[in-house]
Amino acid sequence: MNSLKATMLQAMQGMRVQSERIDLTSQNISNVDTPGYKRKMLVVESNGDAFRNLRIQLDETEGERQYDPSHPMADEQGYVMMSNVQVVTEMADMREANRTYEANLNSFQQARTMYKSLLDILKR
Repeated sequence: MNSLKATMLQAMQGMRVQSERIDLTSQNISNVDTPGYKRKMLVVESNGDAFRNLRIQLDETEGERQYDPSHPMADEQGYVMMSNVQVVTEMADMREANRTYEANLNSFQQARTMYKSLLDILKR
């Protein structure tokens, strides 16, 4: 496989991973007020050249306990376990994923431009 094609494929894989991260982050943010919700994290396994596996892992950190004995999810003492999502952390993760996605997109576009230039040279 030529290096330009490999660069384009690697950039596409990177964009796919970052798109998944953005999706999970948006799910986390939308469930910040859902009692008992566990933050989702994307775990990426690679073999050096390509990403082999993407899997979702739950953050088992305890959420804040709020006293609300009238809540249907309250325990015997009247406490409700809230989500363990921190909006500031999620926004930072989303910004990082967005910037990494853009970097992969720029890499793809540069490789495409170089590939097109190569084809134009070969046509002459």
